Amino acid sequence: MKLYLDNCMFNRPFDDQSNIKILLESEAKLNIQEKIRMGVYELVWSYILDYENEKNPFRERREQIRKWKKYANFDIEATDRILHLAHSLNELNLKRFDALHIACAVVAGADYFLTTDNGILKKTEFIRDVRVKDPINFIRETLT
Repeated sequence: MKLYLDNCMFNRPFDDQSNIKILLESEAKLNIQEKIRMGVYELVWSYILDYENEKNPFRERREQIRKWKKYANFDIEATDRILHLAHSLNELNLKRFDALHIACAVVAGADYFLTTDNGILKKTEFIRDVRVKDPINFIRETLT
């Protein structure tokens, strides 16, 4: 199963863990990452993950996230198809970078796009070519 984790997912364990929702999402994300390391899931990486991560002002986070690229089975570069699809998603009121992430996941043939971004999660009915889930609901859905 191919998974695309957006930048919010990679950063979730660095967020304030005193919030139970953030703590649970972090634990779910770490479980997913462990399964990626074990080869249970295939990780899709993209140029937009690289770009956003390099903009991260926290060096430690940036370096830890960068290490995940070596686990990626797929590394998606910008193409006209991705840019066109991202533009279409942007017209559905998805933010520019969110639309680019989703377009990369779709073009890569990812089964799931995983995020903790509520803005994206509220628009899942508009996204048809990849299943969009938060890490908790992904685990819930794939365990059954």
